[in-house]
Amino acid sequence: MFGKKKPKIEQPITPEELSRINDKKMADAEIEHFHVKNDSIEIVKYKKRRRLLSIILSVCIIILLILFIVSTLVTQWGDLIISIDSPAVKKGIVLSEDADFKTQCASLTAKQVKDVTNITYAWLPVDLDTSKDGAHNGKNYVAYTFYCKNNGEVELDYDAVLEITGAAKSADEATRVMIYKNGKSSIYGKGQYKDRSKAETDCTKFVSDKEVYKTSTEKFKVGDIDKYTIVIWIEGNDPECIDDIRNGHVRMRMLFSVRDDEESTAKP
Repeated sequence: MFGKKKPKIEQPITPEELSRINDKKMADAEIEHFHVKNDSIEIVKYKKRRRLLSIILSVCIIILLILFIVSTLVTQWGDLIISIDSPAVKKGIVLSEDADFKTQCASLTAKQVKDVTNITYAWLPVDLDTSKDGAHNGKNYVAYTFYCKNNGEVELDYDAVLEITGAAKSADEATRVMIYKNGKSSIYGKGQYKDRSKAETDCTKFVSDKEVYKTSTEKFKVGDIDKYTIVIWIEGNDPECIDDIRNGHVRMRMLFSVRDDEESTAKP
């Protein structure tokens, strides 16, 4: 009938068109897969970087913690260390805090005294060498008693040196060290500030700027024992006992060694 449009007849898809559509879908799928794959790779890389940074950060924290602990140990402990060098250890020199040597070792550490103020020799107890073995500090002084024994197989000669290993705020200027060896005592201090060659009036001058005391024992027989007591304090009567050394500290070490150039006598 005139005026009516003929219905549009859809043409069937040719094989060529179908192939083009399929190729387009495959291409879209590949593009999508490519982006997803790239995103996954980036995520994996990000996680690896984050894990690596976490490990590095953890290692840094551990190192800093170790350094802090070491620093704490150095500044808070070991103000007085007594030790034996390797050759002396091999020849049988041993240390102990008890005269019976129930426990023996090659190194001893005295306890620290914190928040000290200056005192004077007259204030110290008179029985520091006999009252107790090991650490027996007072409020404002370090006191440590120990024993050295020839536990080897030959008679020998040994030397012992007490030296300053560290000092802050020149606290060593006013430090006094009293050493008992087998009951006999001597007091040592640094030379006068204005003239190092002169000793202070109340003590014997240090051996050198860093060496406080030296002693030698000859013909130290097998089984022989030497007793030592070391007392350390800040002498209030010293001219250098001034506010500038407040909160300072002094660290010391006593090292025992055997004379290698001396012939030892075999144990009978």
